[in-house]
Amino acid sequence: MEKKRKETDKERYFYQTPSARMLEFDQIIEKLEESACTEKARETIRNLAPSLSETEVAAQLKNTSEARLMLEKCGAPPITALEGVGELLEMAGKGECLNAAQLEKIGGTLTAVKRLKDYLNRGMAYPISLPYYEENLDPLEEIREELNQKIRGGRVDDYASPLLRSLREGIHRTEAKMREKAEGVIRANKECMSDHFSTARNGRICVPVKKECRARISGSVIDKSATGNTLFMEPLAVSKLFEELQEMRIDAENEERRILYTLTAMLSDKEEAIARNNRTIEKLDFIFAKGKLSQAYEGTEPKINTRRRIRLVKGRHPLMDQRVNVPLDFALGEGINGVVITGPNTGGKTVAVKTVALNCLMAQCGLHVAGEMAEICMNNLILCDIGDGQNLSENLSTFSAHITNALEILKKADGESLVVMDELGSGTDPAEGMGIAIAILKELKRSGALYLVTTHYPEVKTYAEKEPGVANARMTFDKESLKPLYQLVIGEAGESCAFYIARKLGMPLHMLQDAQEAAYGGVYAGNTAKQPGGESQAEDWGSFPKNQPEGGEDWEAPTGRKENNAHIQKKKQVSFGSQLSGKFRRGDSVMIFPDKKIAIVCEPVNEKGVLRVQLPDKKIYINHKRVKLHVAAEELYPEDYDFSIIFDTVENRKARHQMERKYMGDVVIGHM
Repeated sequence: MEKKRKETDKERYFYQTPSARMLEFDQIIEKLEESACTEKARETIRNLAPSLSETEVAAQLKNTSEARLMLEKCGAPPITALEGVGELLEMAGKGECLNAAQLEKIGGTLTAVKRLKDYLNRGMAYPISLPYYEENLDPLEEIREELNQKIRGGRVDDYASPLLRSLREGIHRTEAKMREKAEGVIRANKECMSDHFSTARNGRICVPVKKECRARISGSVIDKSATGNTLFMEPLAVSKLFEELQEMRIDAENEERRILYTLTAMLSDKEEAIARNNRTIEKLDFIFAKGKLSQAYEGTEPKINTRRRIRLVKGRHPLMDQRVNVPLDFALGEGINGVVITGPNTGGKTVAVKTVALNCLMAQCGLHVAGEMAEICMNNLILCDIGDGQNLSENLSTFSAHITNALEILKKADGESLVVMDELGSGTDPAEGMGIAIAILKELKRSGALYLVTTHYPEVKTYAEKEPGVANARMTFDKESLKPLYQLVIGEAGESCAFYIARKLGMPLHMLQDAQEAAYGGVYAGNTAKQPGGESQAEDWGSFPKNQPEGGEDWEAPTGRKENNAHIQKKKQVSFGSQLSGKFRRGDSVMIFPDKKIAIVCEPVNEKGVLRVQLPDKKIYINHKRVKLHVAAEELYPEDYDFSIIFDTVENRKARHQMERKYMGDVVIGHM
């Protein structure tokens, strides 16, 4: 129970939820808070969450746009902090007397109200409605002038009333007389004094008298020095004036209290008007904070639609530097509910999906999106599973976390949701991860949600290409400079370019061959990985670097000895083929993944790990890793079964039968 309570406290605000943090919405909230002046506006910002009301979102976006316009045309609004003003008004309402500093604070608030009202009046020159908030502001001119005249520098001003002025002047005169009297005593009795100046002790004016001269000075001993040799005495003449001073001080204090009570009562009568001023200022502070944030990243007001369509033109990530951020053009919806983005690592796939989802989230919170133009649909949920891309230990626990997130997303996702998933199916065995990725994509399609995912699996690209309502997209990559271009191209599948990048960075040829064998069962030939029948499993890699010899040329092995590279490759192929030669037999019924199609083995696995299978309409070559035995041949056919019945055409079978009887030079048996 205690753990559950802590988790609830941790996610008290929407921006603290996992999906919001994955999209870095918490950083947007931090920047928005920095733009606010009042604590109430900052609290409103912390409570900011996507609205499900199209009308409310439209109104909030309009406010943000108008605040942005006023900031550009009229400058920053004169909004000041209002901390503690509400508590002071409550005190006044209860009949307590506010001190001068507290009254001065409220007076400053009323001055800010007047300045803000004047600022909004200037904004009425533009065709917007935000300036009309000035109707809710009342600067209470009479009270404001009273406060400004009677309270200055944190105290009641001397001119607050004629009586107070008279009393304070009398106090100053009396204090001056007391010092004159004390100085006179010192001049008349120089031989009895241990110093030439009077001093204040315990609030009284005293003269420093030598201990042995005590009897020669009329007055009272107020204090003495640490040694006891000097007595600080208040002369009798000064003592009489001190009594008068005390009376005047009491009268002045009473007058100050009367003035403070009068001003407090005036404020108490206008408590509701002042509270309304504060509420309006706090609301405007929140609105202008959104405008300031939009101004900071040069945002634009998005259009809201109900057609489940998302479109960004020159969209940007609002937290990225505009000088390095490459704008993104993106569209989703209206027939294409899912987009699968592929491309090389560091190619910007994660930034792309975050850009789309974060801008959608900000729009539903009434914030401008970063870009030239945007059209956003209303989403009841924005669900995310995005890794940080920096984990060096992609182990089972990481995979488990991703699967847990994916299952939670699939439970919640429906036709009104937006789902973003990064590196779908990663963190486990590639073949199994690919299968899980496709299963998740199929389930997302069934949910009807809009979804945007990134992956490296070629099978997922194939699925997206064939599946209606799903589109491929790729992040562009400069193969010469090995630098990502961060541009999204929808409608085309991307390439991971792992072999190409490794080759350009200097990976030896024998390592590339090993990698190609392990990945596709093909042989790295400098340009492409060729399969039997001329099929190619890899992209065009370009010419091989001059400092790495091709094929049969000698290459310096890591051990320091030279061997013929082709000979090494041949030995590897023989060893590799011998390990797989008995894995599948001709006539075996097998299942091909990820589509789970049933086929019959035509040709067993060769030295490259490739076999040939018969599908209902064609024969194909395929890597053994994508094939699983379904039913063994001995369970399906007799021992001497003629497989040409299955694998040969009728014409080939007739021709072979004739040639078995006699030689026919004009007959050619074709190979399918």
